[in-house]
Amino acid sequence: MSVDILADLDEQQHAAVMAVRGPVRVLAGAGTGKTRVITRRIAYGVDSGTYSPGRVMALTFTAKAAGEMRGRLRALGIVGVAARTFHAAALSQLNYFWPQVAGAPAPRIVDNKVRLLAQAAEQQRLHLDTATLRDVASHIEQRKVAMQRIDEIGSTRPVTIGTLDTGQIRDLHAAYEKLKDERHQLDFEDVLLACAGMIEAEPRVAQSVREQYRHFTVDEFQDVSPLQNRLLELWLGERRDLCVVGDASQTIYSFAGARADYLLDFPRHHPDARSFTLEHNYRSDQPVLRVANALMRGRPGALQLVTDRGVDSPVPTVTRFDDDAHEAAGVAARIRAQLDDGVDPRQIAVLYRAHAQSAELVTALADAGVPTSVMGGKRFFDLPEVRQAVMALRAATVAPMQGGFRDTVRDVLRGCGYTDEPPAVGGALRDAWEARAALLALAEEQPEDTTLRAFTDDLMARARDQHEPSLATVTLATLHAAKGLEWDHVHLVGLSEGLLPISYAQGFEQIDEERRLAYVGITRAARTLSLSWASQSARQARQPSRFLQEIGTRTLDERPARPTAGGARKQRTSSGAARPTVAADR
Repeated sequence: MSVDILADLDEQQHAAVMAVRGPVRVLAGAGTGKTRVITRRIAYGVDSGTYSPGRVMALTFTAKAAGEMRGRLRALGIVGVAARTFHAAALSQLNYFWPQVAGAPAPRIVDNKVRLLAQAAEQQRLHLDTATLRDVASHIEQRKVAMQRIDEIGSTRPVTIGTLDTGQIRDLHAAYEKLKDERHQLDFEDVLLACAGMIEAEPRVAQSVREQYRHFTVDEFQDVSPLQNRLLELWLGERRDLCVVGDASQTIYSFAGARADYLLDFPRHHPDARSFTLEHNYRSDQPVLRVANALMRGRPGALQLVTDRGVDSPVPTVTRFDDDAHEAAGVAARIRAQLDDGVDPRQIAVLYRAHAQSAELVTALADAGVPTSVMGGKRFFDLPEVRQAVMALRAATVAPMQGGFRDTVRDVLRGCGYTDEPPAVGGALRDAWEARAALLALAEEQPEDTTLRAFTDDLMARARDQHEPSLATVTLATLHAAKGLEWDHVHLVGLSEGLLPISYAQGFEQIDEERRLAYVGITRAARTLSLSWASQSARQARQPSRFLQEIGTRTLDERPARPTAGGARKQRTSSGAARPTVAADR
């Protein structure tokens, strides 16, 4: 047994890692070492001879998470494990088995669902704007992940999208499917449906798949849809070697069919399952966790996170600003102060509910001289300046190095436009400089005896696994995009009714999803947490988010308060627990 595999595990993590035979459920709260447990458990299973690496399937929901899992397994000396998203695994099987079953190549994947849907609408003599087409496309996705037939649309209650009634929606769904079939195409959701249908209908396909993969681990199990769960059941067959890991409090993809009850009800479906709970948080200081726990207390499946770190750390602050512009400027001023105090910009994030909130923030941060990057843009290794630099570095491997490895990398990057000092202003030039600087930082992290060829090989592997370096910038991200990430300092903005919870969240379940989104944002913070809201929009007055009341903030103090990084006042409840400081900026 490798000592490294079981090193640095707490008692609960160790117990979960040692449970290499399923069924197993791991309830893992935010920051409790979920990915460590998953990869160590697989590594221990391989090291102990329980698993053969090629027969292990580790499933997750993003290519980036799958890449990180492969990277961690490689670091533990484990290669050959299939760490993939549900869609990547299904597509691989579809491409392999379809020619054998159908005698023809697998269908092509639709590259633009909205465009194809627009053509189907034209055939129906429907003239729909882009927004309506996008909503219909989302409705198609929801129908498929719920495994609903077209004729079941509106069976329980009428459905309308824009000016379309239930009958028109059904007809448009059918026209879209017909057009897709005529062109021998599949959309994203069809990949899962077709893979499941092939396994169900073809015994030899089912037998081959089940012989190949015998041990399954599913990360973020609270996010599985009925369709994904059905495909998982088909992959498993009658076998029981399944480990699921997740946190019901982080179920934030209900609109995509996610259902936390698969995680919460796992012992009911698997009576012999062993369950483990990870509640010791290694990310956040105590004041941050008190806010997170208060928000989720009493919710189904909520874990109460504990830590012994940061007992005397700054209490999270809540600030009211007059309007969105003042909020953006105030947050920018706080971040500017943090940078001036020596905080690494990579350890700062601004989180918000909707993409539309980013524009004002980007402008205010640029005015404050703060370098930023917005999540959801181009991937790092797809940036033109990065592609150019990697090609130049690759080309340089054929020539003898004139100096040390790091000096050679620096010289090559200088040839691509890198300078020792960054451009004085923001914009595209600064973004390109930050990208090249990130490549140099990666080189400087390598061991002294690294060769240029080994370094470029590592860059190529990183590009394949989407294992991207962090740029020396402050991150702006939606709450959905921030899931799974962490920063020392988090500024969560827009905590007003209509923004968080968002205006169209009306029913109990929708509001509860918004609460979980707020929880995800709060638990991204390690050291400090700043919450803010604006009391006026361009059109009307706003009220503070109900979530601020749930975490225990008091009536807003109307005295003026400067939006600075320091000066937080600790306020305490009658029980003596620290509660968020509340201030107003006038």
